[in-house]
Amino acid sequence: MINENSSKDLNQKDLDEFNNKCEECKKEDESVSQNLILTGFKLCKSCRISKTIFPI
Repeated sequence: MINENSSKDLNQKDLDEFNNKCEECKKEDESVSQNLILTGFKLCKSCRISKTIFPI
């Protein structure tokens, strides 16, 4: 059985993951959470485009 405190900690960890901060450029952008859901990567729109064009 899961106690109430561990479920609150788990929810806080999940919420921290959706902080809209890009892992590449460290800017906050709304597209980061959208790309996280779609692709699994925390990238903003401009970093995603640049990674698509220049995948190195």
